[in-house]
Amino acid sequence: MEIKISNISKLNWSGDALAIGFFADKVELTGDLKLLDQKLDGTISELIAETEFKGKSGTTSIERIGGKNALRKIILVGLGKEEDLTLDSFRQAGGSIARVAKQAKLKTLSIALNHDGYDNEILAQVISEGVILALHQDNRFKSDTENQKITLETIELLDLPASPQAIEKAEKIASGVILARELVNAPANALNPVTMAEMAENLASEYGLELTILEQEDCEKLGMGAFLGVAKASDLPPKFIHLVYKPQNTPKRKLAIVGKGLTFDSGGLNLKVSGSGIETMKMDMGGAAATFGAAKAIAQLKPDVEIHFISAVTENMISGKAMHPGDILIASNDKTIEVNNTDAEGRLTLADALVYTDKLGVDAMVDLATLTGACIVALGNDIAGLWTSDDDLATQLKASAQTAGEKFWQMPLETKYFEQMKSSIADMKNTGSRAGGSITAALFLQQFVKDTPWAHLDIAGPVWAEKPTAIDNEGGTGFAVRTLVNWALS
Repeated sequence: MEIKISNISKLNWSGDALAIGFFADKVELTGDLKLLDQKLDGTISELIAETEFKGKSGTTSIERIGGKNALRKIILVGLGKEEDLTLDSFRQAGGSIARVAKQAKLKTLSIALNHDGYDNEILAQVISEGVILALHQDNRFKSDTENQKITLETIELLDLPASPQAIEKAEKIASGVILARELVNAPANALNPVTMAEMAENLASEYGLELTILEQEDCEKLGMGAFLGVAKASDLPPKFIHLVYKPQNTPKRKLAIVGKGLTFDSGGLNLKVSGSGIETMKMDMGGAAATFGAAKAIAQLKPDVEIHFISAVTENMISGKAMHPGDILIASNDKTIEVNNTDAEGRLTLADALVYTDKLGVDAMVDLATLTGACIVALGNDIAGLWTSDDDLATQLKASAQTAGEKFWQMPLETKYFEQMKSSIADMKNTGSRAGGSITAALFLQQFVKDTPWAHLDIAGPVWAEKPTAIDNEGGTGFAVRTLVNWALS
């Protein structure tokens, strides 16, 4: 499939279908649209009337055009209220149009969406992102893919003078999102610490990244007792993955992204029971997936920024070697942790990853993790939590997320809540009470960052979609990749 910029007007374009957008309560045919409707013998006005199309965000209508017109079908897409318009409105509209085109088995499609309030380059980029992500199909584990094939061959963006580089940027970013989706979707018998390390090796080889993989013995030498405590029960060896992108020129800043990498979480001896969502715990490496998805995109975009991509990868399993509730682990900064819940394992792996990253001398670091159900209780399935005491870093991430169309809400680092995790026999416990559970998790992680501006992103809700949306399929969403890429490019 090829997406390209076209200088043909919507009045003269010919092909399978033309898609045009309308704002809610402003479904009017004026200017070129009025002329187009006349040329099409009133097909657009009839479609609006017959379907009672109101321009509500995400709504679409499609109709065949009669007569001998060179244009076969017309697609209407709603952009929502103009006062609520964001860049993501165009990304979502692109996805909605692509889904209609896929269902209609079109081969050629044109999209005429523009707005004076936005730069044409960024509009072309986000529309293309929406199209690519909506059309992505993860068929790796299906035996019959013939019926899944997409017929779309060419998509042209009309009335949108932009450069081919805008579409190329969209393709690179989308490739990172798709990698993250496919990592999250992969079952634990396909994606495990060993195959995750192999994936990182392939990324490094293909895109010229530096790669260090610390084996269990290396982690032991570094005193990573928290990470290795989680890894003990698995029959598969843990892998501590450190990818580095370095620009050709002197970097203008150095950043680090740390992703939680639990390829499967059984809960350990605090076993997740049936009905707890244990069957979806292949997605507990969603933070690592976003980290490596961002690495893939950034390596292609080549910003003048040095970026470290890090994940302590393991499974949280059950065996005679498993850590017990009540065990005391010693992290690599010598802090001691009383394990009062083996199902709060992600923060233990992140603890040693954060200590390691803090010593790299980067200008800022972000960790992201499917860390707590409490964050979903607080913010629902569509919004991720953000914790940081650094106002500048918070501002950067919020701006990056807004452009990405990904929702974050800054949460408080209420230091007195850490009292819940005080231990009588160790420096801390690994969980507090149910109240404020996502906050205490962030406070726990903060104990392992000493010198570097740091932010924690809890992406437990948005990393997985129960139902398809305009641009996301059911399953892994690749959430946070676009935000991380924008942060690197800012």
